[in-house]
Amino acid sequence: MRKISLLFISLILFVSVISVSGSSAFAASNGPKEDTVIVDGISVGDLDVSGKTISEAETMISDRIKNSEESDITVYCVDNESAVLHIADIDLSWGNPDVVKEAAAYANKGNVVKRYKDRKDIAREGVKLPLKYSFSDNAIRTFVQEQCVIYNHEAVDGTLAREDDGFVIVPGIMGAIIDEDEAVSFIEEFLTDSWTGGSCEIELPIRTDIPKGTEEDLSQITDMLGSFSTSYRTSGADRSANVANGCRLINGTTVYPGEEFSVYDHIKPFSEANGYHMAGSYVNGLVVDSLGGGICQVSTTLYNAVIRAELEIVERNNHSMVVSYVPVSQDAAIAESSGKDFRFINNLEYPIYIEGYTTDEKKIFFNIYGKETRPAGRTVEFETNIIETKVPDGEKIIADASKPVGFSSVQSAHTGYKAELIKIVKENGTEISREVFNTSNYNAVPRTAVIGTATGDEEAASQIQEAIATGSIDYARSVAGAYAAAAAAAAAQAIGEQ
Repeated sequence: MRKISLLFISLILFVSVISVSGSSAFAASNGPKEDTVIVDGISVGDLDVSGKTISEAETMISDRIKNSEESDITVYCVDNESAVLHIADIDLSWGNPDVVKEAAAYANKGNVVKRYKDRKDIAREGVKLPLKYSFSDNAIRTFVQEQCVIYNHEAVDGTLAREDDGFVIVPGIMGAIIDEDEAVSFIEEFLTDSWTGGSCEIELPIRTDIPKGTEEDLSQITDMLGSFSTSYRTSGADRSANVANGCRLINGTTVYPGEEFSVYDHIKPFSEANGYHMAGSYVNGLVVDSLGGGICQVSTTLYNAVIRAELEIVERNNHSMVVSYVPVSQDAAIAESSGKDFRFINNLEYPIYIEGYTTDEKKIFFNIYGKETRPAGRTVEFETNIIETKVPDGEKIIADASKPVGFSSVQSAHTGYKAELIKIVKENGTEISREVFNTSNYNAVPRTAVIGTATGDEEAASQIQEAIATGSIDYARSVAGAYAAAAAAAAAQAIGEQ
């Protein structure tokens, strides 16, 4: 009887202590006070905060985070290559500081009996609350970009090589890739959910990159779908070299279903290192020398082969002035400065192969090979329809201060046009459709002369400006010619006196 009384008294005293401490630990609805003691059995992350006040637990966790900044995570990438993520570089901080007050609230709510029972349950079963970290998303992405995805090797698609009258299949090569977004998410989830604050190792998820072009797919390429050729017989050596070089850079390309082909992407950059020479091209209504001059004949020839194969055109631009190697509306200009490109999509179910070559007779050919799925007897033709002819008016003189007095050059007039390209489809010789395929506008450019004006002789400068002001190209050229002759004579005399 005495033991029962003592136990009862102890229970009463314990409940009283709990009641007093519980009421003092909480202020109305403001939650636990800083000196509230966390009950036994509660941990935050892997840190046991039992018996700690709120401030003591916060200090413990803050110290953990500070110490964690010295940690490194070794990250394994493709081919077991590794990179080291320095925690000090990702702006690590405490992501859920309210978790300590949450811990202190356990077994400190409800009536006396409930709090007593909750404490017993927690002491027996334990409560583990998460310790979350906050960090810089940008820093982790930069780490992945600069140190992880650099080890990726993408699949190399299967291709074809043209030999004699047939094709040789070149098998593709499997690749291995770490996706940037997926890698960033993986690292962030690890730091948030699994990391315990020390140095460790992780492996990023790697996916196999499967190449396009099985032997079965590539073996389907047997039929000529479209072909076209143009002549550059009148071109000089440099322009001829540019045409041959651009053709070489495109030749042998395999384009898979749904893929887009860009002429510019295949022939850039326009540099000597990439095989280009200075040759004439259109710039602001004039023919001027530029690296790669003549490349538009490459894109134009390919354009005509592509439209005969009936592939989907994404972008095609006409020249500012007419060209001589195809009828109007059948050209396709390339201009790096203005962003002009020729692009198309392989809208067929099978791959296509682009064959390009030049001949000793200065002709360029493009052939599009694939699997013919169009009905037998179907033919496609194109013809030009001139809507408007624009006759150039007068003459134009351009004063060029970068050229010396005496310099002159003349460009012939160019007639302008507005024209349509008509696509005509026939089946077994009978026309079944006729549609406008494109509309092109070409500028009319008058006969134009560039006259040099650079001189230190005021009288010469005045006379050449007066000649230009007349608007007569022939008169301005005669004045310039007189100064050029005088300059040549003076130079010859100086040489003779030496």
